Amino acid sequence: MPGISVEAFNQLTTEELPLATQNGCHAEAIGEGTARVRLPFNDALTRPGGTISGPAMMALTDYGMYAALMGAIGGVTLAVTTNLNINFLRKPDAVDMIADCRVLKLGRRLAVLEVTLYSQGQDDPVAHATGTYSIPPKPTA
Repeated sequence: MPGISVEAFNQLTTEELPLATQNGCHAEAIGEGTARVRLPFNDALTRPGGTISGPAMMALTDYGMYAALMGAIGGVTLAVTTNLNINFLRKPDAVDMIADCRVLKLGRRLAVLEVTLYSQGQDDPVAHATGTYSIPPKPTA
């Protein structure tokens, strides 16, 4: 069973991550250390050529890593990104972007994650990313 539901995660990010929700990011599925998140296409997120910009894809990537991590450990809201590496593989279409995310390794203080981004309706990925999150220590009594 995931550490957080899709509904609870989307509510949490609406309250705590306004930039993500302003862009329309939302989780569609969360499992135990996995997540699928979506960034709706919006002309404001494009770059010359009418494609979704790199910064928008990076934001979706980070959002997805956060969702997958919450699926693994629950609502530890103070977990933070310590590293993000992204490889842009091909030009995305002018459609919604989907990110499939998973935890590769979960330790007490660090989690390593992987994200593959797709243009909606396409099988070939447009980007692949890895990242690391720092997990805060559990409070002592």
